[in-house]
Amino acid sequence: MSVALWVGDRSFEIGAASFFNAFFSTVFARAEGDSWGSRYPMLMKELYSGTLRPELVPKALLEVRALRSDLAKLPVSALVWNHEDRSATPPWGDQIAPHIKTLADYFVTSDGKNLLDVLETAFSTSGGEHAVTVQ
Repeated sequence: MSVALWVGDRSFEIGAASFFNAFFSTVFARAEGDSWGSRYPMLMKELYSGTLRPELVPKALLEVRALRSDLAKLPVSALVWNHEDRSATPPWGDQIAPHIKTLADYFVTSDGKNLLDVLETAFSTSGGEHAVTVQ
């Protein structure tokens, strides 16, 4: 199953649901210390639940920028593919592009874009006027 973000009638491709779950799993385990939503509540509670209400978008945009900084400090070996099964690994194993050095670079959408860039673009497109939904 493929996942996308929607802002009004505009979509932003993410990719496989397992990939998007790995992003949230990594944030939970590595950036939030296993406390869901403790540092990034707009992303981890609101967006993860399926809808980021328009009035919360500006806060979510700030969270993405802070998260990028946090993930840039972590090596790709810190990836958590599934927070419920820490032994799970991505289907491609450790075969990743050589330019991917940190977790800030690791999450690339199915159309080749950095996931953090896609989140920023979707949130900026919303401008706090439209909800951002996950479908």
